[in-house]
Amino acid sequence: MPRDPWSDLRLVVFLNHTSLYDPLFVGGFPNRFLKKIACQGLMPVADKAIRRPVMGYFFRMVAKNVVQVTRKRDNSWLRVLESPKPNLMVIIMPEGRMKRATGLDNQAKPMTVLGGIADVIQAIPDGKMLITLSAGLHHVQIPGQWIPRIFKTLRMRLQQVDIARYPQTLLSTNGNDGFKKAVIRDLEDRRDQYCVN
Repeated sequence: MPRDPWSDLRLVVFLNHTSLYDPLFVGGFPNRFLKKIACQGLMPVADKAIRRPVMGYFFRMVAKNVVQVTRKRDNSWLRVLESPKPNLMVIIMPEGRMKRATGLDNQAKPMTVLGGIADVIQAIPDGKMLITLSAGLHHVQIPGQWIPRIFKTLRMRLQQVDIARYPQTLLSTNGNDGFKKAVIRDLEDRRDQYCVN
């Protein structure tokens, strides 16, 4: 463990998005981390999620800068890549959708990490990346289920990565052309290995 795992964080990656209740995990983080999200957080959120009255309000209440994005590489996504100033911390759910009861997304496709996370990593020159590996919340609420089960234990593992070294490692073995695929493969491997109950 680093001596202070909460210092110098520039990017927080939430893997294994299984429920609209995933933000409950932040309750296990220290207050200074939550304050940084509130004052210096930049959160790209899918346009579909931000339009929901309760979820849209919640995201805007939690993070200082909420950027509405689409799944396409358009102007909304370019705003995220231009935003990471030295004092901002980006919080992202790189799968971009939720896992359903079947273990697939709502289009019946396997859950994959989307390539935009590689662009975000390259836009941030230094600091630490915190990878949060959620055991998921299907035991609390499966998407589409109306009433959540309460008093359930939530589990999450954390990994810290140096942002400056992380791309160097992947670029040295995969080159510029293979960088995005290497990031996707690495994060999916971490998710599949460590996101377990």
